[in-house]
Amino acid sequence: MKHDVQLRTVEETPSTNSALAAMGASAPHGYAILCRRQTAGRGQRGNSWESAPGQNVTLSLLLRPHEIDAAAQFTISEAVAIGVADTIAPLLPGHDVRLKWPNDVYAGDRKICGILIENSLTGRTVDRSIAGIGLNVNQQEFLSDAPNPVSLRQLTGRTYDIEDMARRLCANILTLLDTPADELHSRYRTLLWRGEGLHRWKDAGGRCFDARIAEVAPTGHLTLEEIDGTRSTFAFKEVSPVM
Repeated sequence: MKHDVQLRTVEETPSTNSALAAMGASAPHGYAILCRRQTAGRGQRGNSWESAPGQNVTLSLLLRPHEIDAAAQFTISEAVAIGVADTIAPLLPGHDVRLKWPNDVYAGDRKICGILIENSLTGRTVDRSIAGIGLNVNQQEFLSDAPNPVSLRQLTGRTYDIEDMARRLCANILTLLDTPADELHSRYRTLLWRGEGLHRWKDAGGRCFDARIAEVAPTGHLTLEEIDGTRSTFAFKEVSPVM
């Protein structure tokens, strides 16, 4: 199904997520706000998001999914992350585009996109989702203490049209949201960064251990299996990979 993206571009706003949320019920499914300069952009874990004005895709997309159960709301996160990957992977031959649990997008071992999803529930279903997306596109230098940022331009030497990139990105996400949940989850699992083999992890208590990703549940919970077969399941922020 083809989806029409309603993209509004603004020069400056503190947060595109907040601006879209303030529209309330007037914002239709597929409506997006793209901002040239975001003064208080938010990332996961309460972090800020560094973005040079006019150089990157900093947008929020309003989604009104059809009857997604609250317990399965991670499906929306999967659709958004895969949509980003599908948009940039054809531009990055030779670079392995992957999804770092729960929904960062990596090119190799460097972060090219961060995603913040805020869901509103009505009863047991998701009424609306606001997907905040920060995709590094034309930025050539990063000044924050973020450990591993990278942009499309840094990897390819090319510059890209930001608005065109934003429209294609939103269209991909809207299409993926119509994909059956089990198919979407299978693709997400296949695209996971460090999805195979043993890697170093650190839990919220500070313990470091080697484990493989055994499973990502439809709820988004991550199950890791250690060398001795011990399995532990974690929610977001309870465990992180050691870089």
